[in-house]
Amino acid sequence: MAEKDTVIERESLLLRVLWMVLFSIVWQAIVVVLGVTVVVQLVYRLIYGAPNKTLLSFGDSLSQYLAQIGRFGTFNTDAKPWPFADWPTPQAPQGEAAHSVPPAPHPVRDEEPKL
Repeated sequence: MAEKDTVIERESLLLRVLWMVLFSIVWQAIVVVLGVTVVVQLVYRLIYGAPNKTLLSFGDSLSQYLAQIGRFGTFNTDAKPWPFADWPTPQAPQGEAAHSVPPAPHPVRDEEPKL
């Protein structure tokens, strides 16, 4: 019976190693995307004087996703990251307030053009 448990444990470990290799490849791609996000956010901040709200949320979610991959890869958790779990929800920014643009006023049309 112990031999059967050892075989099952090895198979599950091999499967985990395959997932870890796959997530390591995903990690490398996500690091590039995060780097581009950092540069775009920096340029936006230089131009507008405040960070972009959408990039703040996206960058936070991406950072949390990388943390999930790291926790799975280092055996801190057995929960596989996205797409096996929900995408991380961005937290409220703790730094500068985001740049906001008020909505443009909607043009008012009194009547249809006369022919």
